[in-house]
Amino acid sequence: EPPRIRTMWDITQKGYEKKRSKLLSPYSPQTQETESAVQKEHRNQTPAPAAAQTSAPSKYHRTRSGGARDERYRSDIHTEAVQAALAKHKEQKMALPMPTKRRSTFVQSPADACTPPDTSSASEDEGSLRRQAALSAALQQSLQNAESWINRSIQGSSTSSSASSTLSHGEVKGTSGSLADVFANTRIENFSAPPDVTTTTSSSSSSSVRPANIDLPASGIVKGMHKGANRSSLMDTADGVPVSSRVSTKIQQLLNTLKRPKRPPLKEFFVDDSEEIVEGIPQPDPNQPKPEGRQMTPVKGEPLGVICNWPPALESALQRWGSTQAKCPCLTALDVTGKPVYTLTYGKLWSRSLKLAYTLLNKLGTKNEPVLKPGDRVALVYPNNDPVMFMVAFYGCLLAEVIPVPIEVPLTRKDAGGQQIGFLLGSCGIALALTSEVCLKGLPKTQNGEIVQFKGWPRLKWVVTDSKYLSKPPKDWQPHISPAGTEPAYIEYKTSKEGSVMGVTVSRLAMLSHCQALSQACNYSEGETVVNVLDFKKDAGLWHGMFSNVMNKMHTISVPYSVMKTCPLSWVQRVHAHKAKVALVKCRDLHWAMMAHRDQRDVSLSSLRMLIVTDGYFWSMGLGRLVCSHSLGSVSSCDAFLSLFQSHGLKPEAICPCATSAEAMTVAIRRPGVPGAPLPGRAILSMNGLSYGVIRVNTEDKNSALTVQDVGHVMPGGMMCIVKPDGPPQLCKTDEIGEICVSSRTGGMMYFGLAGVTKNTFEVIPVNSAGSPVGDVPFIRSGLLGFVGPGSLVFVVGKMDGLLMVSGRRHNADDIVATGLAVESIKTVYRGRIAVFSVSVFYDERIVVVAEQRPDASEEDSFQWMSRVLQAIDSIHQVGVYCLALVPANTLPKTPLGGIHISQTKQLFLEGSLHPCNILMCPHTCVTNLPKPRQKQPGVGPASVMVGNLVAGKRIAQAAGRDLGQIEENDLVRKHQFLAEILQWRAQATPDHVLFMLLNAKGTTVCTASCLQLHKRAERIASVLGDKGHLNAGDNVVLLYPPGIELIAAFYGCLYAGCIPVTVRPPHAQNLTATLPTVRMIVDVSKAACILTTQTLMRLLRSREAAAAVDVKTWPTIIDTDDLPRKRLPQLYKPPTPEMLAYLDFSVSTTGMLTGVKMSHSAVNALCRAIKLQCELYSSRQIAICLDPYCGLGFALWCLCSVYSGHQSILIPPMELENNLFLWLATVNQYKIRDTFCSYSVMELCTKGLGNQVEVLKTRGINLSCIRTCVVVAEERPRITLQQSFSKLFKDIGLSPRAVSTTFGSRVNVAICLQGTSGPDPTTVYVDLKSLRHDRYAAVSTTQPLCLPFASQILPGVKVVIVNPETKGPVGDSHLGEIWVNSPHTASGYYTIYDSETLQADHFNTRLSFGDAAQTLWARTGYLGFVRRTELTAATGERHDALYVVGALDETLELRGLRYHPIDIETSVSRTHRSIAECAVFTWTNLLVVVVELCGSEQEALDLVPLVTNVVLEEHYLIVGVVVVVDPGVIPINSRGEKQRMHLRDSFLADQLDPIYVAYNM
Repeated sequence: EPPRIRTMWDITQKGYEKKRSKLLSPYSPQTQETESAVQKEHRNQTPAPAAAQTSAPSKYHRTRSGGARDERYRSDIHTEAVQAALAKHKEQKMALPMPTKRRSTFVQSPADACTPPDTSSASEDEGSLRRQAALSAALQQSLQNAESWINRSIQGSSTSSSASSTLSHGEVKGTSGSLADVFANTRIENFSAPPDVTTTTSSSSSSSVRPANIDLPASGIVKGMHKGANRSSLMDTADGVPVSSRVSTKIQQLLNTLKRPKRPPLKEFFVDDSEEIVEGIPQPDPNQPKPEGRQMTPVKGEPLGVICNWPPALESALQRWGSTQAKCPCLTALDVTGKPVYTLTYGKLWSRSLKLAYTLLNKLGTKNEPVLKPGDRVALVYPNNDPVMFMVAFYGCLLAEVIPVPIEVPLTRKDAGGQQIGFLLGSCGIALALTSEVCLKGLPKTQNGEIVQFKGWPRLKWVVTDSKYLSKPPKDWQPHISPAGTEPAYIEYKTSKEGSVMGVTVSRLAMLSHCQALSQACNYSEGETVVNVLDFKKDAGLWHGMFSNVMNKMHTISVPYSVMKTCPLSWVQRVHAHKAKVALVKCRDLHWAMMAHRDQRDVSLSSLRMLIVTDGYFWSMGLGRLVCSHSLGSVSSCDAFLSLFQSHGLKPEAICPCATSAEAMTVAIRRPGVPGAPLPGRAILSMNGLSYGVIRVNTEDKNSALTVQDVGHVMPGGMMCIVKPDGPPQLCKTDEIGEICVSSRTGGMMYFGLAGVTKNTFEVIPVNSAGSPVGDVPFIRSGLLGFVGPGSLVFVVGKMDGLLMVSGRRHNADDIVATGLAVESIKTVYRGRIAVFSVSVFYDERIVVVAEQRPDASEEDSFQWMSRVLQAIDSIHQVGVYCLALVPANTLPKTPLGGIHISQTKQLFLEGSLHPCNILMCPHTCVTNLPKPRQKQPGVGPASVMVGNLVAGKRIAQAAGRDLGQIEENDLVRKHQFLAEILQWRAQATPDHVLFMLLNAKGTTVCTASCLQLHKRAERIASVLGDKGHLNAGDNVVLLYPPGIELIAAFYGCLYAGCIPVTVRPPHAQNLTATLPTVRMIVDVSKAACILTTQTLMRLLRSREAAAAVDVKTWPTIIDTDDLPRKRLPQLYKPPTPEMLAYLDFSVSTTGMLTGVKMSHSAVNALCRAIKLQCELYSSRQIAICLDPYCGLGFALWCLCSVYSGHQSILIPPMELENNLFLWLATVNQYKIRDTFCSYSVMELCTKGLGNQVEVLKTRGINLSCIRTCVVVAEERPRITLQQSFSKLFKDIGLSPRAVSTTFGSRVNVAICLQGTSGPDPTTVYVDLKSLRHDRYAAVSTTQPLCLPFASQILPGVKVVIVNPETKGPVGDSHLGEIWVNSPHTASGYYTIYDSETLQADHFNTRLSFGDAAQTLWARTGYLGFVRRTELTAATGERHDALYVVGALDETLELRGLRYHPIDIETSVSRTHRSIAECAVFTWTNLLVVVVELCGSEQEALDLVPLVTNVVLEEHYLIVGVVVVVDPGVIPINSRGEKQRMHLRDSFLADQLDPIYVAYNM
């Protein structure tokens, strides 16, 4: 609701507030509260210091809505315990960062329409004012203090990249994201990054929000520092760095909360560098309490009395009353309003059951082929408001000797848990379902009126049991009633913790004996009236309301759940109206009656001698346990009910809690008391002791105590023992809590059709501590946890199903629910709609709490409630909650009676289809069993190989391509040293030979260039450069062209004129703001004297839109080459030496760093020659190229190789593929191409786009069997999964699996490996990810390793060695290290403004520290990899040394002392949910941030948060700090298809991503 702005004179309101806060101050939980909307509005105006004095009216002090009904829901004593626990937390004044939601995702209150920087404030001490509107001003100042950014140890990082996307000229003052790097200390210390020229910044008038302000020197250029040389960074030049971005503020809050002292961790793991990592399995706490009592002895109940006229079977009792007492009432049903609507007499029950039994056996099939035979199972499908039809059907089945299986009425085709019910029906072999006519009409139908086939159910025949459809049996027909034996009577279904449904089979004898035991324990007598509120189809409702009443000729009044919902007092009114002696209820019914109590003054409960509370055995936590509709009741509900209704005649001794389970039936029941007798016992137990399964009387802290009331004694004729809940059934000690086991004839006999599970449950022989059996009486496990107290009183403290075993301690789901409910939640969640379960993540169970949120709850309220629940559970149970999720109202799967279907909820959570609307994860608190972080070892680490090892015969890890000197060539090209000369020679020798063909999206050739045409065109461009551009030899020229032949001509034109070409990708017309600044930066950094381009692009560069992104007035000369004068150059330029510069190669690396390298003429020649030899290229060959021609090997293949080798290149611009996915493959097929080159983006486009179109390709006649090599050009670790999918997909149209391979190149050397025509087959190895993190390589064959393909064949003339980047010494075979390369086509250096000699030497001309007598000069690639000798033989006949690339050192993240490659984490994350389209990770302040693109609907956004956290924890031992869910296409990807993670990081920190959701993991 919009805030009410209160004026100063509103005294009554203020007086009320004051009085109220005074009254509430002892209880008011001082946890963090996000600012109210009013303060947000203040913040948007300029905050004046004066604002500090005025107290913003708080919307949290409004009177609680919800009326008296909610008040009475609370059990105040428990709430008090929780309040006290929360008060403890208030001293820590911690602001938890609230998750950020996109406005469209969830409806917000109107006051939130504007989003200022959101600094969730922490509330101060009691009585102090809330944070003022002036907070934001204070924040700005505090963030300028050096201390506020945790600590500014900047580690000289040089990846501040954000400027590369917002660059222009002019006054050089502006904003750049160097702050983004304050903590990005993510690479090997001595490894120097290439110089970063991206920090050139400027302020254009466009509002580029960036996280930091930096004053730059007037020159406008800042050279990137590298790590080795200078320990400072750009931060030295910055004065204050105010960070106003919401994201960074929240991360700051998150870090503050993470700095809290955690509870003492479990046993630490010391991990030595050389040892395997110890898995973090939680160790038990050595100080935990241990049981000290003696071993318990089984406890016996009183003997079962012998009564002479006891019937031999339950059916006999029915026959007796039906024929002798026909007029006696047996069962009364109520209508919707709670008024009696029909009473079934014993006579009617008997006659109708007979009719049904006769019909079932004789009228369903033919005489020779009956449908049902005695012993068959049938399903009983009756609604909860129709006990009469159910009773007739049940007894009809008993009389026909068929076995009834009562189940719930299915509501939809896919009910929660419906499939498992179907499985039970199938395993029982059920083909027949009995139901009533009304129920049948209500079942879901198909279009043509048939009942739908329920999911997972067997085919059923539906039989209606209404009287009018039944046949009267002939006079001589009698049912066969034999004395009760061990044959099955009925099957009761039971849902296990995992959600599977089992059928507990009850024998006729057990049914009879159980009735007898109940009648004796409850002292039933003929003609008594019983009010039953329980489900009559199972458990106590069935045993008391359907069996014992017939046994004792009692009258049951059945109150259905639907009536209770509309009239909670109905059962009390029935007791009053019928003077009932016994009532059967759950705690929920006591609560509801109390809530509605004041509507009924004149009811009397004096007739009740027994109020049986079936879940009344349960504890009250903190002496006032809260109860909700599904939780297991408590002492307090019984007490509260008694105190309220004692005045209405309720006797204290009438309250009889009992404990039941499907397997053991009634376990214990309190006998109806004698007036004035002392009330039964209570125990006040320590929660901490309970969590270790030990009974300790609570002394220390009343907030974590449990009061337990007894459930009476063992059943008559029964015997009970307590065994350990897990492992063999060892008897517990007297002060130990275990599973209650009952031995008697009155329990179930088996789970139908499950022999193995049956043995472990129904035939348990307890053993002593030595493991030898105690006695030979088999016991039944009841599924209840408890102990036998003094006086043989039985106490139950929980259910096995609700047990959560976390780090060796037991917690009870119902307790955690109660604590959650005790947190003031009226505005936020629905009572009773909370599910608690545990999921197994990283070697331990983790607690998950899911609740349904009210539709009117505001974001702040929900978040506040969530954070308080976390604190309360932490305080009272000493256990952390791993995940707390709120889902929209009514979306949790329901059980038939309206409770929450826990196992289904858990399944939805784990598969990511729960769709929460709010989520809070606390992995930092819960996960205490991570291995210890690795310490860097001083000096030489074990990863480097010592000289001694090498002497001992270990091979140095090195590999080489063929030796250039030995390759014989009779090629005329060899006599030319320069590419320009080769083109001239070809123009004379083969003028009409076509070198290039350019295709459009339709596959038609739009342009070709023969040797002569290209030469002529290049001459014209060269002359224009001289005439219009007035350029001199050696000037740099930027070529701005779309992929095509024009670009190639311009390149040779520059060579002819002696200029140095720099190819640049043209800006994107639709996205100038993002793409133009990069162009501008390359133009500035390369100091280009001129730009060659097309007319359209020239207009674009000078357009108004361009002016908004960069300064267009200061472009160098722009020349368009569309219509050139036909003019010949007087002479072509010839460089004096081959070492002269030929061209510059600029590229933005994945870390967002722009790096230019210099390529000399000799390097160009050597590169072309190596490729020619490796791929066997000559003039009669054709190759197809589909990649971007702007840098690296892509540029060389597009522009250089054809001119050198004379082969024909078919050029396919990758953007044409977006209009026609078939283009590339169709071209390969049409021209029968043997060698084709593409990029990963192209391969991905084909794999995703043509995945389901292989048949279309076949019909078009496309066949790829002609392909000998399909090479992906990339500078990264090979993407094996993409390659494999591509190969597998197109195998059907002839693609050979060995054809696909990847090149490997880097900035220092653009082509190190390239799969040639004659090399050995590509091989893959499986690498252990764990060892990679430790900078080691270990081959494994496990299921989830990293699969690395080898990086193709090394090019001729190239030598590679693997080096330890820290010691610069060579490492041994199969060791991980940096890849160093030596080759004639290595680049000659970085192109930077100031020639940084040290960096140049370090990266391009460096020597090994030992082990190399030849003193070879090596260039450092900056990539980690290893060399491994394979079994294959190379062309030389020797064994082949394969090079494997692991990833760029620049990209690696250092976390917990280990090195992670982002791609490994991203691969895990992408696998975790079908809706994750793409994923990128980066670190910020040592927190791991995971950004995922959501390709599904926005309601799936929050499903991803737990899945992402789980998978990264499980597979990488890392805790994710922030999960950001964004739209598809937000993660920036460069032309080579590589993720730009640093750009993403800067955009995230500058609040530019517009994320759907940002979750901060606590």
